[in-house]
Amino acid sequence: MKLVPGSLPGQMALLLGLALLVAQLINFTLILNERQKLSLAQNQGPAITRFVSTAADVRQAAPEFRTILVEDSSRRGARFSLDAQSLAATGSDRDQGVESRLRSALKEAGISARDVRATLTTERRQTRAGAAETLRVLVLSAQEPNGTWLNGRLPTPRADRWLSARLGAATLLLYLIVLGASLFIALRLARPLADLAAAAERFQGRALPDRVEARGPADLRRAIDAFNAMNARIVSLLDEKDTMLGAIGHDLRTPLASLRIRAESVEPAEERERMVATIEQMAAMLEDILILARTGRARETTRNMDLAALTDALVEEYCELGRPVEMDHSKRLVVELQPNLIRRAIRNLIENAVTYGGSANVSVEERDGSAVLTVSDRGTGLAPEQLETVMGPFRRIEGSRSRETGGSGLGLAIARAVAESHGGSLRLENRAEGGLVALFLIPIDGTARAER
Repeated sequence: MKLVPGSLPGQMALLLGLALLVAQLINFTLILNERQKLSLAQNQGPAITRFVSTAADVRQAAPEFRTILVEDSSRRGARFSLDAQSLAATGSDRDQGVESRLRSALKEAGISARDVRATLTTERRQTRAGAAETLRVLVLSAQEPNGTWLNGRLPTPRADRWLSARLGAATLLLYLIVLGASLFIALRLARPLADLAAAAERFQGRALPDRVEARGPADLRRAIDAFNAMNARIVSLLDEKDTMLGAIGHDLRTPLASLRIRAESVEPAEERERMVATIEQMAAMLEDILILARTGRARETTRNMDLAALTDALVEEYCELGRPVEMDHSKRLVVELQPNLIRRAIRNLIENAVTYGGSANVSVEERDGSAVLTVSDRGTGLAPEQLETVMGPFRRIEGSRSRETGGSGLGLAIARAVAESHGGSLRLENRAEGGLVALFLIPIDGTARAER
């Protein structure tokens, strides 16, 4: 399973998502910590201030009035008392942070204390309506110089239970907004790039290129305009190449025809036959080269035709000539194709099978949305490393260039070029029972399907 997506939007989403996630988690932790400290200070600050104010009043009062003053200060939920011991818990239950703030507040008020203690507890009290409620109570103690402890039990507001939830929701919202904006930018870049790649894949130098609409950022629009201009230059060069090949073919056919006419009068007959055969070989090789060079750029109109019927007609021609070619029963299969090029490709495949395999067996079927023309023989097959290389131009198993022993080596190259010009492919495979099979595949258009 791939953990890293292959597309540009996917990779940007993953990278930005992880980076934003880490950043937002750090930000959430820092803000939550500060908010908790602020909330704590806001909740406990008034209680500490009230305790310090009471401690100041007690310190200034005469000893005989201190008890009355403490009792008078015990109102609005707060309770103060002068005791011999501290009412605050000892040990690990003491709140060092509150004690530090209390000590600082007493010092600012000019009150000296031998010791201070603070703890935070909970108490259950009854309201005036008789209902029970749980209160957070801050227990503060300050030791007078004479050893007496001023104790205060002061209720504090509850901590904000929804603080973490609100901060989490705000962090998530910010995360989604930033990530969404990043994905929007990524998609804005990816769509024109996808159009560019699709146009390049469809072109392949065999048809007029699709013009890609220039959109996206300025740099990307300039790249698309440059791509369109490059495609136009390529088409122009290909047109010039076709024109040049046509001129070369015409200029070469004329002297070859003249040589043939002159060769007909050469004596003796054996020499004449050799000269005529050589000239015919040159003319056939020239025709093969021109066909290969022009395949895919041919101006032949495509038509919906029954590939099985077309193939059957070619097989009958070979049978009438006494060639060992047979065709399996094939159902009607309508495909959009260029008839002349397809006929040439099928002839090349059959000729190759008969020449090197001794016979040819042909069939047509639909497989996985493609029309598959199969030409198999009963020869010796090929070495695995030759299955691909033999389809290149001028590649032959037999090393000579004589057409009598195998042709010019362009038959399979032409057949593959014809298949690719129709959006298909040509594959060679060794048969398990011996021999070679050529698979000529052409995609079936949505409107041209097999008739069952």
